[in-house]
Amino acid sequence: MCLVWRRRRSYAPHVELEVRHLRALCAIADTGSVRKAAVQLGMTQPSLTTQLRRIETAIGGLLFTRGQTGSRPTPLGHSVLSRARPIVAEMAALVTAAREAAVGVGGVRLRLGSIGSRAVTGWLSRIHERLPETETTIHIEVSSNTLLQLLATNQLDVAFVHEAEGFPLHVPPGVERRVLIAREPRFVALSSAHAAASREVIHLAQLAQEAWIVDPTADDEATALRRAFTAAGLDPRLVHVRDTTTAAELVASGEAVRCCQPTADPTPGTVIRPLYGDPLTAQLSLACRPGSLPLVELDALFADLMDAYVAVSGRNTAYRAWLDRHGSPLLPSVGSH
Repeated sequence: MCLVWRRRRSYAPHVELEVRHLRALCAIADTGSVRKAAVQLGMTQPSLTTQLRRIETAIGGLLFTRGQTGSRPTPLGHSVLSRARPIVAEMAALVTAAREAAVGVGGVRLRLGSIGSRAVTGWLSRIHERLPETETTIHIEVSSNTLLQLLATNQLDVAFVHEAEGFPLHVPPGVERRVLIAREPRFVALSSAHAAASREVIHLAQLAQEAWIVDPTADDEATALRRAFTAAGLDPRLVHVRDTTTAAELVASGEAVRCCQPTADPTPGTVIRPLYGDPLTAQLSLACRPGSLPLVELDALFADLMDAYVAVSGRNTAYRAWLDRHGSPLLPSVGSH
């Protein structure tokens, strides 16, 4: 008897590409980082890295180059992304339309998106008062880039976003922004027992030895802070904290300090002060897709948001003083709210 042994060939498991895979590729391209994309998608970085390798195996080529500056699409990657983006957008629009049909939406619906801000509550109150019959929803995000993507894929009608100076947002095609505040300063929150807490304005050098809290999911927050310290010849220690309650407790205890919006309220045991020279600033704007809402309604939403912002600005003593020093046009309206 003649026995013939045949070597069994092994094949990589075949991966059927799904919309979630295409969404992952778009997220990596938009954020320029597998780590940032994983946070945006609610995944761990190792999981997304494994998923990317499987996608590249299924397609048969490298889609991104990885380096110290992040992940950048290869020529093949650009080709795949150009086809993936319309599919992701269409799927998002399909899901939105299906959900609306499922719940039997017969009236007008307004879908808002926003960064975290004390102006949001007043914005919603004004909209509800002006449009009592409109069903209004709001999606709060730390990342303005995420809000812009939701807007571009027809999951939001308008979005209140901010852009750190020197770090442009990734504005998708078809999305426009109307500037609300051209240059809003970032203040610092620190313990009321801190030696610098009694000062009206604080120099970065006075906080050079402190640990600075940053949210790793916030667009370019850590990078902007490092740039400001580098310009001052300093080297900060950064602590990544996503939970706001923990962050507030760390600041109150004197363990750390953190940047904050000038409209923010100090939490118990803390004070909020402006930074000398305003080394950290941001532009606030209302983003929309032209034609998604009537122009008169966009104008009204912008006016509602501006009124709400002016109102909260007037309630913050430190910000009022800053506005006064800079001769801001917001100030005359502040006292009337």
